[in-house]
Amino acid sequence: MFKSILIVGFGGFIGTVARFLTSRYFQENIASVFPWSTFIINIIGSLLIGIFYGISEKGDFMSPDIRLFLTVGICGGFTTFSTFSNDAFLLLRQEEWLRFAFYTSMSFFLGLLAVYVGRFIIKLL
Repeated sequence: MFKSILIVGFGGFIGTVARFLTSRYFQENIASVFPWSTFIINIIGSLLIGIFYGISEKGDFMSPDIRLFLTVGICGGFTTFSTFSNDAFLLLRQEEWLRFAFYTSMSFFLGLLAVYVGRFIIKLL
């Protein structure tokens, strides 16, 4: 169990740093009320988790420890539901109804689509 905690923790560190750097990039380069950084991060994370699980289901290409590191660790640290929820709340508080509807619905549907696409890409290989 301790080994799994270390694996997830190290992956989470990498994912969290990647999320911070990606968010910082969007904050410094895109002036918008729309929370682009969280939106893009969650879609990319969904695609990656689809790819990683697709690879792990395809055969013996990935050990359980590597899958844990990549999915729970890196993808778990990279994506964030709490930031998504806060961004959605801020849009509601600012009465940005259309942006709120777009952000929440597209995050959900594109996230699902990205997981599917990630798995589909691996099945084609």
